[in-house]
Amino acid sequence: MKKIFFIALIVSISTIMYAQKQKSTKIEHLTKKTFIEKVYDINNNEWKYKGELPAIIDFYADWCKPCKMVAPTLEELQKEYDGKIVIYKVNVDKEKELASIFQTRSIPAFLFIPIEGQPQMAKGLLPKETFIKAIKEVMKVQ
Repeated sequence: MKKIFFIALIVSISTIMYAQKQKSTKIEHLTKKTFIEKVYDINNNEWKYKGELPAIIDFYADWCKPCKMVAPTLEELQKEYDGKIVIYKVNVDKEKELASIFQTRSIPAFLFIPIEGQPQMAKGLLPKETFIKAIKEVMKVQ
């Protein structure tokens, strides 16, 4: 009986740990409300990042082919830099105010946010190497 309980306990713990790992590597979609909570209070004139890890924000739209093309790269980066950075997505069609604030007239557009200092914007279909360079140089993550 003790063996069955012990095995069930191990399976349960493993399942929970796996679920937490899967959750942490998932890219989160932000609304205006969650953007204000997790990234930056858009009502404040001075930039102050609220996150605990450097972040990339992908401004995208569902109809945008280049946005769809870069999505797998962002998923790879989220897994490769798990625990070091966080990647968020903002749908510019649903979050027009955020798109306007960050002047995302063309997409995809990416906001690279270091823990300290000012964020930097990049636009267009970026190769993975460019993301890695920005992660290292702008976001100061190795």
